[in-house]
Amino acid sequence: MKLSALATAAATAVVLLATGCTDPDAESAPSGAITFDLSAAQTGRVRAAKVDSIAAEVPQAIRDRGTLVVTGSSGTAPPLRFYADDDKTVVGSEVDFAALVADILGLKLDVRVADWAQNFVRIDSGEVDAFVSNVTVTEERKEKYDFATYRHDTVALEVPAQSTLEFKDRTSLAGKRIGVGSGTNQEQLLVKWNEQNRAQGLAPIDIAYFQQTSDYYLALASQRLDGFIGPNPTAIYHTATAKQTKILGTFSGAGDALQGEIAVLTKKNSGLVTAVQQALNHAIEHGAYQQVIDRWGLQSEQVTESRINPPGLPKQR
Repeated sequence: MKLSALATAAATAVVLLATGCTDPDAESAPSGAITFDLSAAQTGRVRAAKVDSIAAEVPQAIRDRGTLVVTGSSGTAPPLRFYADDDKTVVGSEVDFAALVADILGLKLDVRVADWAQNFVRIDSGEVDAFVSNVTVTEERKEKYDFATYRHDTVALEVPAQSTLEFKDRTSLAGKRIGVGSGTNQEQLLVKWNEQNRAQGLAPIDIAYFQQTSDYYLALASQRLDGFIGPNPTAIYHTATAKQTKILGTFSGAGDALQGEIAVLTKKNSGLVTAVQQALNHAIEHGAYQQVIDRWGLQSEQVTESRINPPGLPKQR
């Protein structure tokens, strides 16, 4: 079954958020909670009207086609990008942000699914227009791709509920078995921390790589991992629903150097990124962006403007 163990056949899930924020439309939700819609119908998806002046910035080939083809991973858990209760429709905050952009550009959204690395291949080949799936801006990626930001990149250290680990900084992870998604910026951050720890003579971090969300959840629950570093929104959702883990700390996905940013990724010099950025800024200015943020409990990651190709996670040496 493709559906995450968290996203059961129930159409909605009520999650108590650490931020204490609420969804104003979820009147039945208790105070300090938000109702996540896990259904395929997504009747509450935020929509926007076409803005002709912004749509005119879209490359002619895409305008002629009439669709915005967006790819992304499907293995993440709510609230980012996941299979709905029909086990085939991809929904989540990342799909909602893509839908907003498509609406403003006057295009029909075409949602595709691929493994993480294959998403880049599809962009390279021109098979898809954009990669929208919790993608972090990095200096290395900027050499091949353009970015229009829409969220802060905040990652979390999630540990088993019984854990006695105390996290102060990277040195707290020395000698621990820590999981991470392969090919992600979280991997780069963990590898860098490990190098810094070893340079100080500390025990190495035992890095365990995962591709599927369900696999590392099982490893955490069985205490085969001391911790997992992944997207903060997913960690909040998982800790609140499964009640098998807890969050010890959160930090920028770019480390101490700067605040990491999540962005829509497009092929370098394809001509699309300006239209995407303008669409996002229009959504921010007119409130639709905030509605998506509130719908999926992402208040801690919201931005005040979309930027093109800002400073990203530094290159690995």
